[in-house]
Amino acid sequence: MPEPRTSTSKARTHRMPTADPRTVDRLRANIGGLSTATLKQLDRSLPWYRGLTPDERSALGLVAQKGIASFVNWYERPASPAWVLSDVFGTAPTELTRSISLQKALQLIRVVVEVVEDKVPELTAEADQVRLREAVLRYSREVAFAAADVYARAAETRGSWDTRLEALVVDAILRGESSDALRSRVAAVGWKSKADITVFVGCSPAEPSASFVNELRRATGRLAEDTLVGIQGDRLILVLGGVEPNEAAYLRLSELFGPGPVVYGPIAASLVDASASARAAFAGLAAARAWPQAPRPVAADDLWPERVISGDDSARRALIRGIYRPLVNAANGLAETVSTYLTLGHSLEATARELFVHANTVRYRLKRVCDITGWDPLLPREAFVLQTALVVGRLSEPTDPPPDGQPSRATDGR
Repeated sequence: MPEPRTSTSKARTHRMPTADPRTVDRLRANIGGLSTATLKQLDRSLPWYRGLTPDERSALGLVAQKGIASFVNWYERPASPAWVLSDVFGTAPTELTRSISLQKALQLIRVVVEVVEDKVPELTAEADQVRLREAVLRYSREVAFAAADVYARAAETRGSWDTRLEALVVDAILRGESSDALRSRVAAVGWKSKADITVFVGCSPAEPSASFVNELRRATGRLAEDTLVGIQGDRLILVLGGVEPNEAAYLRLSELFGPGPVVYGPIAASLVDASASARAAFAGLAAARAWPQAPRPVAADDLWPERVISGDDSARRALIRGIYRPLVNAANGLAETVSTYLTLGHSLEATARELFVHANTVRYRLKRVCDITGWDPLLPREAFVLQTALVVGRLSEPTDPPPDGQPSRATDGR
């Protein structure tokens, strides 16, 4: 029976035999020729190589030349392959991994191996040719593994940088940075969507991980053209481009958030204009607990009353601009009608008696209120929005000065 192979015998089979000094001398003497032959072969056999810029071709040439020189050193004194990373790829710029894919890098290694193998008969005696070819193959394997490691490290670094850059873009949107700086960062992060922007905010999971962010991207990729993800403490921000504004899509997006309310801001025309939408969404998130029955998700504009009460001045201005002014400027006493209707407990008959008109006239005027403002006074929640708009609108009107000789309340001693 054959003897079992021990770890010592296994290690002995992988030990490189002592190199022939004459072969080493010939290899050193032909480094330049092998490098030149390699570059010519790259130009002939790889179409993508011919399309590179001069700087990129020069960098690849240095990699090939350094690889051949390092092979000679390795062939003379075989050692751990750890040196390959710094020896072969140390001369290549970091940007090379962006313009040259791993597949192309392996194609380059294959060409180098083929050139050296073809030159083996010229580099050593016939008795040493098998040994040299085996060394070339083993060396090419180590270089291939080293190349894969270089690209893996570059991808990891690039992923970390892209994540930080994305966080900076989201933060710039929230803070409303200058458009020029924001456009530059948006271009760097790779945003391509030209469609409208929607900003969602809500609670993030307790411990969001990298896999959670990847899941977010996959999920939003089916609903939006582009996505920016921001996690700030316990808040999750999604900046989405090209989302169809329908209930089904918004409901699916809300399921990506943690427990609690989810608020989306008004539609923005671009990322530069998304700051106001994001601020409205955050203001709505802060005030959402005042409306326990709010849907999930809920529009920031549907939370105007709660936002006003919590001190959001932009909501106050929106109520005046979107509801109060149109009602006051409308004909047929719409503001008076809706105010009376709300004051008298939503009673059509009582409103008609108070205004000395027919109940159908009240119905017509309330319908006109809905047409003009988009809010229906016959629905309790929307009636609350209209009533809040009337209150903040009246408070915004300048007070009339008191008649001459009559003290104002502020100066009256009572």
